[in-house]
Amino acid sequence: MPDSIDYSRKPVLILGASGFIGSRVTAALTYSPIYRPVAASRRSAVSVDATDPASILGALRDADCVINCIAGNDQAMVRATQVLCDAARSIPPRRIIHLSSMAVYGAATGTITESHPPVDPVSGYGRAKIECEDIVGRYVRDGGDAAILRPTCVFGPGSAQWTTRLARLLQAGRLGDLGAGGDGGCNLAFIDDVVGAIVSALDAPEISGRIFNVSSSAELTWNQFLMAFGTALCATPIRRVPARSMKIETKIIAPFRRIAAKAIKAPWTEAVTPSLAALFRQDIRIDCGAAQSALWLHQTPPDQMIAAVLRDDRMKQELAPL
Repeated sequence: MPDSIDYSRKPVLILGASGFIGSRVTAALTYSPIYRPVAASRRSAVSVDATDPASILGALRDADCVINCIAGNDQAMVRATQVLCDAARSIPPRRIIHLSSMAVYGAATGTITESHPPVDPVSGYGRAKIECEDIVGRYVRDGGDAAILRPTCVFGPGSAQWTTRLARLLQAGRLGDLGAGGDGGCNLAFIDDVVGAIVSALDAPEISGRIFNVSSSAELTWNQFLMAFGTALCATPIRRVPARSMKIETKIIAPFRRIAAKAIKAPWTEAVTPSLAALFRQDIRIDCGAAQSALWLHQTPPDQMIAAVLRDDRMKQELAPL
């Protein structure tokens, strides 16, 4: 960390700064010559309750920009987004960058641009993200400056959902070659690319009211990625997982693993949920042309993503063979 705080840099309020993406954004802005991160969460040095209007109003008073990385349950995300936008109407920051998700597209297939409507079924998480986007959209129509980023599956060191979970399932032989069940499009976004797009959005011109997909440019299937990741992890031989086994895993075993995960944190509680299995089958490709043009999006190839994970000291411990 710098020896002292340079107050000439523009303060950026980062909501959800203790989370996976928020913490990486905070780290990236720490040495920025332009911006000074103000890391805000219930667990950070700047304690902010994102669902409390008074707390958010106080945090906004000196903020040049706001990055909304709030995660959590569906109601909390919607409430926090509403509180932020309501507060920003009275104390407007220069710009709000709101993190959404590809989950808003639901079961859509084919090449997906930002204008593609949701396709049922849409998960509860996806519906909450749609509601959050609507709140931000109303804020822009009322005169505010805000942009929305929709990352895909965020992969990289520290990603519990899309890195550690998949690695554990591969090491346990519960994922591998899924046959037709793994021929869906694998849309991964490397964490450094997501952070880079967020930082670029702070100053990008003429993006207020716009939405941007953020993903890798690689066109590969989940089978191809799982085989490559499993091989890199030395989780070999890669197991062929029959459709019958996957059905038993998702329909019968997964609910018990998820219940167990609430009581203990152990590798064997990682669940292959029905929604995860559906994603592995979904023939979807996320188009990121808008972010490439407006946000100078860098798209790390999957082999380099995997290499970065295996180089990370913390991940070496987390992903050590069971």
